[in-house]
Amino acid sequence: MATKSTPRDKESARVAVLDVGCFSAHLLVVDHTPDRQVVSHKVRLRLDQAIDADGRITRRGIEHIVDAVQTTEQRLHGLGAGRFLPFATSSVRDATNADTVVETVAERTGVTLRFLTGKQEARLAYQAARHWHGPADALTVLDVGGGTVEIAYGATRRPAFTCSLPLGARTLTMAGLTDTTDLDDTRTMLRGEIRDAIPPELRGALAEAPATGCSKVFESLAKLAGTNHLRADDIAAWIPLLARLSPRHRARLPGISSHRARQVFAGAVVAEALMTATGHASIDICPWSTREGVLLGLLELN
Repeated sequence: MATKSTPRDKESARVAVLDVGCFSAHLLVVDHTPDRQVVSHKVRLRLDQAIDADGRITRRGIEHIVDAVQTTEQRLHGLGAGRFLPFATSSVRDATNADTVVETVAERTGVTLRFLTGKQEARLAYQAARHWHGPADALTVLDVGGGTVEIAYGATRRPAFTCSLPLGARTLTMAGLTDTTDLDDTRTMLRGEIRDAIPPELRGALAEAPATGCSKVFESLAKLAGTNHLRADDIAAWIPLLARLSPRHRARLPGISSHRARQVFAGAVVAEALMTATGHASIDICPWSTREGVLLGLLELN
């Protein structure tokens, strides 16, 4: 016999997140599970163009964040979300004036943006990927973001190992990884730094477990290669081709948007290094990552 939902049931059934990233502020409202979307609304941001030489988000960049948060908050009204978590990713978190950005947004909109640490992002991506894949044994999760890369590994709902390294696509692009100059040395350095971050006693298990890639970078590279089972060799073959193309021409390729075209070369280099260093010749692509992990937490499914 069907039972009537209590107010608590109704509240927990619909939740929302606001994910303020480098390229957009994304409001996602879901019922019961992340794949039952009620609202998915994006406001375009270009914070990559609003960071000065001192690592500060410019006044204009802060205004764009304020406008985006106000717009998405208006969409949230009347939707009946019981829980709502607004958070900002590394493009804001790593800015030298991050506290000022958060204070300004809160004063102007009433919304206080929260930050997740890199290890929290790795844990949430792992939980999202594990929920997406369903019951399984061990699983390795790889995530290439703009500011950082994350690795997580485990055989249960909670990861046994997580790490985050400041080797994201945007970070490496800003550091000068824009062409094949010294590429062999860069690959060796990246692989070494990634491998050194994994405890020796876990390297074998992490390499033997099936791996999944969670991020726009992996999704873009998979579309470029025309597969959902991405091989490191596929990425390696595309790296010199991407290096020869301007961002404008890269944006004409499958899976590469104009706003990510500048950093996709560095993204491909670190993605290939991440797969190689963790011992994976190929990975599956998972469309869920940190944002869906936050939603699962709000829904109390984990």
